[in-house]
Amino acid sequence: MVFIVVLIASFLLQMVLPWWIIVPVSFITCCLIGKTPKKSIWEPFFAIFLLWTGVALSYSLQNQHILADRVAEMFGLQTWWLILFVTALTGGFIVAVSGICGYKFRKTILTKVHVSHSSVNN
Repeated sequence: MVFIVVLIASFLLQMVLPWWIIVPVSFITCCLIGKTPKKSIWEPFFAIFLLWTGVALSYSLQNQHILADRVAEMFGLQTWWLILFVTALTGGFIVAVSGICGYKFRKTILTKVHVSHSSVNN
C-alpha cells in the first residue's frame, strides 16, 4: 500500500511542485500507513526508484540520450544509463530515510501518548 501511495502521489505532485516533494510524501505516508520499519524503508525506496527511472528514461529516449551522456560525462561516468541509475538510487535513498523517519515519528508519538495516558490514570 505504501508503495502505491508514494508512487502515485509523488508522480502527480512532481508535475506541479519541486522534486523534493517526495520527502514529505514518503514521511506522511509512512507515518500514517507504514506497517513495519522494513516496509517503511523499502516500499518508498522502490516506488521512487521505479518512478524516477521511468521518467528519466522517457525524457532520455526523446533526445537519444544526448543530455544524459553529457551529464554522465560531467560526473565521470562512462554511459548514460549509469547517470539514470545514480539518479534513481539517490531519490530512493532520500525517501527511504524519510519513510523510516515517518514511521519512527508515529511510533514515538504513540508511545508518548500511551505513557502520558498511563501516568494520568495512576
